[in-house]
Amino acid sequence: MRGTGDCADDAAARRTHSGGATPRQPAAPSPRDGRTTTREDDFVVKRYLAAASAAAGLALLLAPGAGAAAGNPYERGPAPTQASVEALRGPYAVAETSVSSLAATGFGGGTIYYPTSTADGTFGAVAVSPGFTATQSSVAWLGPRLASQGFVVFVIDTLTTLDQPDSRGRQLLAALDHLTQKSPVRGRVDASRLAVMGHSMGGGGTLEAAKSRPSLKAAVPLTGWNTDKTWPEISTPTLVIGADGDTIAPVLTHSEPFYESLPAGLDKAYLELNGATHFTPNTSNTTIAKYSLSWLKRFVDDDVRYEQFLCPLPRPSLTIDEYRGSCPLGS
Repeated sequence: MRGTGDCADDAAARRTHSGGATPRQPAAPSPRDGRTTTREDDFVVKRYLAAASAAAGLALLLAPGAGAAAGNPYERGPAPTQASVEALRGPYAVAETSVSSLAATGFGGGTIYYPTSTADGTFGAVAVSPGFTATQSSVAWLGPRLASQGFVVFVIDTLTTLDQPDSRGRQLLAALDHLTQKSPVRGRVDASRLAVMGHSMGGGGTLEAAKSRPSLKAAVPLTGWNTDKTWPEISTPTLVIGADGDTIAPVLTHSEPFYESLPAGLDKAYLELNGATHFTPNTSNTTIAKYSLSWLKRFVDDDVRYEQFLCPLPRPSLTIDEYRGSCPLGS
């Protein structure tokens, strides 16, 4: 970018080249410091102001939450990339707060993970249930990973570790009610944009919760287990994740019939992990995180920027044995 000093140098160069002074328009007083300016100076100032305005606009577009300015008030964070959806942490710093079982009604307490920033307004939220005989620690890795991408995440304990899927479904909904009505971070949550996840019997509970509360925006059962194999009542966009080596909830008798029984017109997908077991969701897993995050972003935040990771359907790979789904989404 050129300044007024550059114009003076250009004028001197023209005088040297032509052998005399270059004619100029009469100078006008400058209101800044009493010196005089020329039309060339005014032109440079206008260029500078225009460039500064454009730079400010670009900075706004690149800032977290800038998607709101683009027409979707629920977009959170910068535009996603393959690297960003696979990263261990997203753009938001995360804090956590514990909920004692004594303060919980209808579930066993848990831990809330949430973005520390309030600059972007409220966030969508997801409650996560562990599986049979397990506690919140078994799925705790999902808390900070999803929260750092722009969600409030409530990883819960159940009333007892032996609770069945129907009970876990009710507990997921009770946890969401606590999160939006009583928790210390309720002001950070958009109560109209909620989702559920869960592992094993918690995955079966995820389907139960979605069946009971159609207003949920997304459901993600992880190697889910349930004696009920058919879910035609569900109207919540659902991503079913199974594992090819699961011997506790084999995909042939659990995840696959769960997926196939969902309504034909529903936004749904089936991801079968390659070289995985029933307990793969109990440790940090990039494939689970990538597609769960993309599903939650697409349907909780209505963020179509993430549809690129879901459509066209992902192909089999070292980590994906099979992927089925409805594309385009939201149609």
